[in-house]
Amino acid sequence: MTKKDFAYWKKLHDGDDLTEFNTNSTGQLWLKIKSITRKELLSEFTARLCLNLTSTTLSGQFEELFCLLETNSSQSHQQLDAYIREKNLQQLQELDQEALVSELYKLKTFEWGGDYQNSLDKYLVSHYVKVISSYEVLISKFETEINRAVQGYVLNSWYNHWSSILIEHLFKAHSSVLPAVGQIKSVDFFIQNLPFDLKVTYFPSEYLRLKRREKELPVELTFLKQKARELSVNFDKSAKSSEIYYEITEKLKDRNDELSLGVLDQIRSQNLTIVGEAQQNSKNLIKWLYENQGEMRFGSENRLFLVLIDTADFSSSWKLKRNLDLLAPAINSFLNSFSSKPTSDLTVNFCYSGKSQTFTALSDVIFVVK
Repeated sequence: MTKKDFAYWKKLHDGDDLTEFNTNSTGQLWLKIKSITRKELLSEFTARLCLNLTSTTLSGQFEELFCLLETNSSQSHQQLDAYIREKNLQQLQELDQEALVSELYKLKTFEWGGDYQNSLDKYLVSHYVKVISSYEVLISKFETEINRAVQGYVLNSWYNHWSSILIEHLFKAHSSVLPAVGQIKSVDFFIQNLPFDLKVTYFPSEYLRLKRREKELPVELTFLKQKARELSVNFDKSAKSSEIYYEITEKLKDRNDELSLGVLDQIRSQNLTIVGEAQQNSKNLIKWLYENQGEMRFGSENRLFLVLIDTADFSSSWKLKRNLDLLAPAINSFLNSFSSKPTSDLTVNFCYSGKSQTFTALSDVIFVVK
């Protein structure tokens, strides 16, 4: 039998094999120690316990402290929890929540300004650097395209970063949550010693399309084009799909007659039925989210999904990231009732394209609906 020492837990963590951490107190202790493995934190924590570490490197001190603390795991958990909660309280007090929310409300539109998926630099290289040989043409693109792409990328990334910090603090302020003080790969916080990675997302458009197809409902854009022709609503047929969708829906809203609004209401009603079914049986959505994650960011760790939905306009769901009136009650309600959830309700099994094994994780979803 393999000895479950420091190297054992390190190998599991480095290999993204986190399942055993869910049920093993020593593994959870390893994660908590890793969360304070920063020079100033380790120094402060060990000084409080009157421990003298002889190792001179952080990695060495991490292993040395683990070996010392695992001899009395129960007491060590209590000591670590108390220290981590103290540091978390300091961090919470340093954040001016109201001021941050006010800053986030200054962003009026959420447009990336390009069709890149993961990397702005790859987008710029593939669309401009390697395509345009003329210096003058390239310079002209700064006025019409490149500045807009860069500005959109920076503004949206800024909004996502600071709204994520705001949301994480809502979780970390709850008494049942023990945060990872320092960053740990695949762990944002613990709920009743279970490690979770928080994922803030919107109701996935691809999942919506899948469920519409399963219900034999028409593709939204196809349906809108058909209805536009029936109602004599002109649109630019050469535009991008997203632009055609926007043009038709806006023109139908502007006409504001019974037939036009009925088209939009029909799509909205169908989509809200799918959302309602996902809320009633969230495991289907969770499984889909795991199985359709990006290859570069693949992970099988425990995940807590915060799904934001503006039922009046799905494309405006990004605004809910700063809406504390909706976020806080939904998050606190979930955390208040978490202790009553059996592990079987959290367990999800999923497969991933290109990988032979079946993965198992603990996961749940919080729906924030406007």
